[in-house]
Amino acid sequence: MVRQTRAQREWRPGMPKKRRSIRVMFASTVLLLEAFVVLFATLVVFGLRGDSIPVGLILGFGLALSALLVAACAVLTKPFGISLGWVLQVLIIATGFAEPMMFLVGALFAFAWLYAVRTGARLDRENVERDRAQAEWERANPAPDNGGQQSL
Repeated sequence: MVRQTRAQREWRPGMPKKRRSIRVMFASTVLLLEAFVVLFATLVVFGLRGDSIPVGLILGFGLALSALLVAACAVLTKPFGISLGWVLQVLIIATGFAEPMMFLVGALFAFAWLYAVRTGARLDRENVERDRAQAEWERANPAPDNGGQQSL
């Protein structure tokens, strides 16, 4: 038999599904896009600066930063998750010292991160308010019990 998660074991018919955080989804999207950009930027620095910067340092730092960006997606729901994202934004901007174009790319991604975090949080607040209003309306207007038959 397949092992079920706690949420699957506790689910009952008619239970409302817990809404996922839009802030976490937006932030995860930005971090994953950054991971790909950092991976390709690592290859650019390897090709352009491989003779002046040790190859092990280039590949080690680039691949580690890329892996850290992907791993950070898993902790965005934790209290330190968004702060870790900001630290990673600073690291990406700092990669501009190896390839100056990364200053611009890092700044643009930092703005995308800011937008994702702020807009996602605003949408999460709106969803909480919308869910509260919906629950209030459903309490005030109970559905008629007609034995499961649909009326036209």
